[in-house]
Amino acid sequence: MFDGLASVLNAVFGAPVTLRRAGRADLVLQGLLRAPPVAVLDEDGHAVLDQAPILRVPGPTAAQIAPGDLVLPGEGPTYRVLSRQPGGSPAADAFVAFELEAVS
Repeated sequence: MFDGLASVLNAVFGAPVTLRRAGRADLVLQGLLRAPPVAVLDEDGHAVLDQAPILRVPGPTAAQIAPGDLVLPGEGPTYRVLSRQPGGSPAADAFVAFELEAVS
């Protein structure tokens, strides 16, 4: 039922980003780059809001992304891929999320 939905959402809401991979040519791909607010605890145990940058791409594209790769959105900071996050959708093109950190 959901097969193809991630590709449609990516085409509508996604934007091109450049993936700089170690030892390989740069790759331009379409993805959803967001930095939603997340609650984290400060040193006194109080909840504060921080941003957690995430890149979401359809499953077939995700195989080309590895931890340590750089994501250049064109505007704003450059990000480093930290990890691939497990998804729950059984769709063939389900979004795969990658946790990022800003490096510049």
